[in-house]
Amino acid sequence: MKSSSRNAGFTLVELMIVVLIIAIIASIAIPSYSRYVVRSYRAAARACMMEYSQFMERSYTTNLTYVAGAPAAPLGCATESDLGNRYTMAVGGIAARTYSITATPIGSQLTRDAQCGVLTLDQAGVRGEGGTGTVADCW
Repeated sequence: MKSSSRNAGFTLVELMIVVLIIAIIASIAIPSYSRYVVRSYRAAARACMMEYSQFMERSYTTNLTYVAGAPAAPLGCATESDLGNRYTMAVGGIAARTYSITATPIGSQLTRDAQCGVLTLDQAGVRGEGGTGTVADCW
């Protein structure tokens, strides 16, 4: 009787094909995930800006001026969910009837989000962005 000399297992070619397939999938998935993370932090910054805006409007309703309503400390939204490491929130240009809220990207968000850059919102609800994209892309 003749015995089979072939061993069960994977050949080097089969193993290299599997490694190639994994590399192709990773080259597609990692950039897509990075874009998703950038967009999710941008959405969190927009939501925080809206919270700041609501804070200012409540203060205006009470005091009939925005000057008395500027937050003395950052609101909770500016520090939760790692947003404080991605954006710096600021309320500026405060006058009796005007204010401006800015969300400035910092750290990795600054380098990864060139499309939108600094987000702005004023008392009239006018939204802005300081990057290469459009307001519709960023808001």
